Amino acid sequence: MHSIEERDWEAIGRSLDRHGNALLPELLNPAQCRALAALYPREDCYRSRVVMARHGFGRGEYKYFSYPLPALIDTLRHALYARLAPLANRWNRELGMDLQYPGTLDAFLARCHLAGQRRPTPLILEYHEGDYNCLHQDLYGDHMFPLQTAILLSEPGRDFTGGEFVMTETSSGEQIAQVLPLRQGDALVFTVNQRPAPGRRSGMRKVAMRHGVSRLLSGHRHTLGVIFHDAR
Repeated sequence: MHSIEERDWEAIGRSLDRHGNALLPELLNPAQCRALAALYPREDCYRSRVVMARHGFGRGEYKYFSYPLPALIDTLRHALYARLAPLANRWNRELGMDLQYPGTLDAFLARCHLAGQRRPTPLILEYHEGDYNCLHQDLYGDHMFPLQTAILLSEPGRDFTGGEFVMTETSSGEQIAQVLPLRQGDALVFTVNQRPAPGRRSGMRKVAMRHGVSRLLSGHRHTLGVIFHDAR
């Protein structure tokens, strides 16, 4: 397992530019994954529980953590944000957006909270056989950070089968789908909404991204979602 600081962030940036996502292998070790997944049945860690079928989101459920976040999640959220903010600022410049993100997560969250976005968004998702997550975007208010992270807490082939992470990108009527297999402890950094891509003739164009999870064929699956903007 390599720390966030030891990662090749130039290569991560190139992957995000090219595909809208980047893999961080073995960000968490198996013991950390099991400890986080074991939090799911508890009630004292969370502000709300969402049953996907009730809202047309798919099948399965997830819970949003309450503040204060568990120490490991809080550390991950701060460290990842600090590394991703420069890339997010470059993307905004390439898209012609006059919006810059501060260098620290605390400063960005202060901006969210002033706008009424005060509810924490890190979450754990739980899937069982037959469950899935429809393609979607995690938008919670006017202030949005353009990247987020999913970390697989379960072991494919042992804990579950199926249940692959899926992303689509759409631009000018074309759509591309990506299936992104993850191992236990792997993290995927990916686009929340739109990313810049080279135009067909010149300049940059916007590519809209969505993500979801394919149907679980057996077992159960837990995933940690680390979203950087808070919600209304």
